[in-house]
Amino acid sequence: MKVVLTIAGSDSSGGAGIQADLKTMTCLGVYGMSVITALTAQNTMGVDAVVETSLNMLEAQIDSCLSDITADGVKIGMLPSAEQVRVVARKLKEYSCKNVVVDPVMVSTSGSKLMAESTKNVMANMLFPIARVITPNIPEAESWLQASIKNREAMEWAAKKLNEMYGCGVLVKGGHSVEDASDVLFDSGTITWFEGNRINNPNTHGTGCTLSSAIASHLAMGYNLKDSIERAKRYLENAIAADLDLGHGQGPLNHMARLYSMTFCGTNNENSRKNLASPDTPLHKCKA
Repeated sequence: MKVVLTIAGSDSSGGAGIQADLKTMTCLGVYGMSVITALTAQNTMGVDAVVETSLNMLEAQIDSCLSDITADGVKIGMLPSAEQVRVVARKLKEYSCKNVVVDPVMVSTSGSKLMAESTKNVMANMLFPIARVITPNIPEAESWLQASIKNREAMEWAAKKLNEMYGCGVLVKGGHSVEDASDVLFDSGTITWFEGNRINNPNTHGTGCTLSSAIASHLAMGYNLKDSIERAKRYLENAIAADLDLGHGQGPLNHMARLYSMTFCGTNNENSRKNLASPDTPLHKCKA
């Protein structure tokens, strides 16, 4: 079984962060390990409190995981301080980690700030160059480039510019676009669009965490970057389309939508299990 390490914050309500990452990894058939960078008290309405993990504990978690079990992929999410970024970058180099996916989390879905402004440049300079791909949304890309991104042409420009600056693959996510929910990748000199339709469901807490974890999982399984993103995007769309509705604010996704479909809709056969992560496998909506 392939192994993916997530380095991110803990979401007490289970919709984002470490919890979303591990759910995604499990549903896609990889073994998930975790390093917690911060404890957050949060729910669908917002973040109430944050306690950063000490640097010694952060480093100890990474050492405990990677000195014992080799990771085939790494997903990096919430890193609230520049000091944490430096520790993570140093340890990833020490263990020669591959298939690193960086989701540069700056603000939660509910609007709470999760990264200090002073951390931005340190993350860009130390983590982006060792990443296989970074996955900024439009506001995050705008923040790094200090430019407005209002259409597909601007998204392409942003992906190319960030690639030029840091040398990694860049996926600019279009979830904040007024046009559609399509994403654009610039990698190895090539632009690739991943088309997506906006799903009528306001419950999107944890979408960035879920997508980046799914990309890292597919990279770990040996798919190339384009196929990993395509499969991850289909997994995310199914999780949103499942129409889970929890809490009083922006609720979480149903990470187990396909697994639930297989278990309760009579599709729990060997072929279905093999195709659990496939974007071509139909999602059956049903009631238990």
